[in-house]
Amino acid sequence: MVTPGPHHVSERIRHVSGLAWQGLNHLLWPAVCTNCGDRILQANENLCGRCWSQLLTCTAGDYCPRCGRDASKYGLVAGACAACREQEFHFDGIARAGVYSEALQEMILAFKHDRTEFAYVLAPLADAALQGSQFYDEIQLFVPVPLHWTRRLLRGYNQSYLIARRLRHPRATISTDVVRIRRTKAQPVVATAPARARNVAGAFAVRSDHAFAGKVVCLIDDIKTTGATLNECARILKEAGAARVYALVLAVAGQRIT
Repeated sequence: MVTPGPHHVSERIRHVSGLAWQGLNHLLWPAVCTNCGDRILQANENLCGRCWSQLLTCTAGDYCPRCGRDASKYGLVAGACAACREQEFHFDGIARAGVYSEALQEMILAFKHDRTEFAYVLAPLADAALQGSQFYDEIQLFVPVPLHWTRRLLRGYNQSYLIARRLRHPRATISTDVVRIRRTKAQPVVATAPARARNVAGAFAVRSDHAFAGKVVCLIDDIKTTGATLNECARILKEAGAARVYALVLAVAGQRIT
């Protein structure tokens, strides 16, 4: 029989001590799901099984590359689904992480209201959607959809900018040269699509020393519902000379998961 050497024994003691400390730590400060607060195992990466399951459901499925709504790739005609074929968009395409429902909806709402730690969960979803998009290689600038300075001051951060900072791209840089010059009503309280469009009309502008001329731009936002905000931002970017404008959102609202 081989007798363990001193080094092997000390390594074994450290391993057992580490397991004991982990057990005590979990007993005294049990890990909880970042989203719903249920207890979880440390290995579950901050979310419980239920929330992970909902998140995977929300981020699965095909969607229209023009408007972002759920759509089978076999139902697209000239790159557009039946729901958006007659609509006019100033942006040239969209990528989404998922649909605005269940755990993804809960996390986005929390992210908009002081829970900045959700950036570490949501940003990788947005990044995966971006890298799987048809326009990934074209992008030269990321433009987070801006908040009015009064909302930015109250909230302390722009959630779209936090997502943009965590996107991986070999060339694209972030531009904050699109600004919100008029404080609008929060879009969720504006009921109809025409009312949403009127709400944001003329609400954005570009800085005088911008560098958008001839560039391919990707707008970053948290939620797309009717697309009024993205449309208005894309319009002023194209007026400023942008060659093409795409959009990346965490979720598209106003639809069911089938």
